Amino acid sequence: MKLFPPPKVSRTATGRLNTLAPLPLVVHQGLPRRLRNACTRFAARHEAVFITTRADLPRAIQLKLSGKHPGDEAHSLKITPNGVSITSSSESGLFRGLSTLSQMLRQAKSSIRCCEIKDVPDFANRGVMLDISRCKVPTLTTLKTLIEQFADLKYNQLQLYTEHTFAFTDHETVWRDASPLTASDILELQAHCQSHYIELVPNLNSFGHFERWLRHSEYRAYAECPDGFIHPLSGKPMPHGSTLRPTAASLDLVSRLYDEYLPLFDSETVNIGGDEPWELGLGYSRRRCEREGKTKVYLDFLNRLQTLAKKKGRRTQFWGDIVLEDPASLTQLSTDATAMIWGYEAGHPFEQQCALMAEAKVPFYVCPGTSSWNSLTGRLDNATKNLYEAASAGANHGAMGYLVTDWGDHGHHQTLPVSYPGFVLGASASWNAASSVSRSLSQGINLVFLDQQAPTLADRIVKMGKFPQLIKTKAVNATVFNHLLFWRMRRTPKWSSGINGVELEHAIQTMKAFA
Repeated sequence: MKLFPPPKVSRTATGRLNTLAPLPLVVHQGLPRRLRNACTRFAARHEAVFITTRADLPRAIQLKLSGKHPGDEAHSLKITPNGVSITSSSESGLFRGLSTLSQMLRQAKSSIRCCEIKDVPDFANRGVMLDISRCKVPTLTTLKTLIEQFADLKYNQLQLYTEHTFAFTDHETVWRDASPLTASDILELQAHCQSHYIELVPNLNSFGHFERWLRHSEYRAYAECPDGFIHPLSGKPMPHGSTLRPTAASLDLVSRLYDEYLPLFDSETVNIGGDEPWELGLGYSRRRCEREGKTKVYLDFLNRLQTLAKKKGRRTQFWGDIVLEDPASLTQLSTDATAMIWGYEAGHPFEQQCALMAEAKVPFYVCPGTSSWNSLTGRLDNATKNLYEAASAGANHGAMGYLVTDWGDHGHHQTLPVSYPGFVLGASASWNAASSVSRSLSQGINLVFLDQQAPTLADRIVKMGKFPQLIKTKAVNATVFNHLLFWRMRRTPKWSSGINGVELEHAIQTMKAFA
C-alpha cells in the first residue's frame, strides 16, 4: 500500500483492521465545525464508515486534539484491530490524518495492516498555482474537483494566476470572450478551499505581463511602450506593450483592481507578480533607467505596489527573477515581501538563489513546475528533477514555502491529465523531500485523480511523459514535438537541426504504437 505524499515515519504492527465491517467515526462536540463537516464528507466517501457521537464504542475512528505535536499539521495515526486513532495539536493536522486514512481505505480490499504513522511536512506552505490566463479557464466544477484532489495530496495553498480572466466591473473590454471568473465564482471557490483546509491566495500580475490590457486603445496610456517593442528573447516585434509604465496613474489603476478583487479572498497574502517586465526602460522610463538604473526603477515601483497592498491589509509575494539578476538589490526589498524563486529546468540554480535570499534575510518560496506546458505530453524526467531539486534547496536554506506552478504558455495545448504527474511529485517533494514516488507514480495518479478506476490510463499518462526522451535534442522549457507542431521552424532552426531522421522516425512509430 502506497501513500501520497509518503509519511515521514511508518511502522507496521501485528494484526489487521477489518475494513468491511461497519466503522464508526466519532464526532464529539469539541471538534471544530469545519472538521465535523470534513468528517461527514469522509463518511459519505467510505461505505463502511458512519458518523456517531458515542465515544464508548469498542471499535471506532477517534480524533484527538493534543498539544504534544510540533507544527501546525503534524499528526500521528495509529491503526489497531479495534479501530483508528488520529492525534494532532491542530484541526488541520487531524484533517491531514484523515486524508492519509482515506487513501488507505480506498486501497484496502478487506483489511488494513496495523501500523503507526508519525508525520509532519517539510514545508509549512505547500501550494499549486494554476495558469487561468493563457487560453484556458477551468470550469468551477473542474476547479472544485482539483481542490478536493489537492487536499488529498495535503497541499494547503492554491493560486489562480490571473492577468485578465476576472470580470472586473469597469473593464469588460479586457475580459470579454475570455470566460472570466466572476466575484460569485471566487467566493464559491474560497468557501470550497476553506472547507478543505486550503488557503486561496489571490494572484494578480500587477506590473509585467499586462499585454491583455495594454493591447486595447483605452489602456495604451498605461504602457511603458504603447506602440510595441522588440521582444528580447525572440527578437520579434510585439505590436503592443506588456509592462505598465511605473507611474502614479498605473498605481491608481492597480489600486482600483485590488479594491474589487482582494476583498473576495480570506487570505492575508497577495501575489502581485512582477516577473519579466520585458520592455522596462525602453520607452516611457528610458531616461530614468539610464540615470538611476533599471533595477532601481523596478524596485521603486515594486515597493510602491507592496505599500499599496499593505494599505489594503495584504502581505505580498512577488516573482524573484529581476532582483536575483542584481543580488545587491535584495537589501532594498520590503521586509513584508516574500520572493518567489522560480525555475523550471532540471539543474536550475535553486541552491545558489536560495542561499542569496537566506543571506539577505528575504523570506522566500521555491517555485518549480509540472513541466506540462509547451510539451503536449509532459516532460516527466525534467519535472521529477526540477521538483525535487527545488525541495532540497528550499529545505536546506529555510524556504517559507513551495509552490508547484502549472503554466499554459503559447496556447495551453496540454490537457489537464498531463499535469497530474507533476502534482503528485510536487506534493511528495514538498511534504517529504527525502521520499521518492517515481516508481509508484502511476499508482498515485490512479488513486488521487482517477478514483482507483483507471490504472491502465494512469500508467499511460506516465509513459507519455517519457516521450521527450525518445529524442536526444532537448528544447528549453518545451519539447521538440511541441516546436515541430506549433513553431515556425525556419525561424527557429536550432530546435530541429540536431534531430536525426532515423531517431525521429523511431519516435513517431513508438508514439503511433502507443496510441
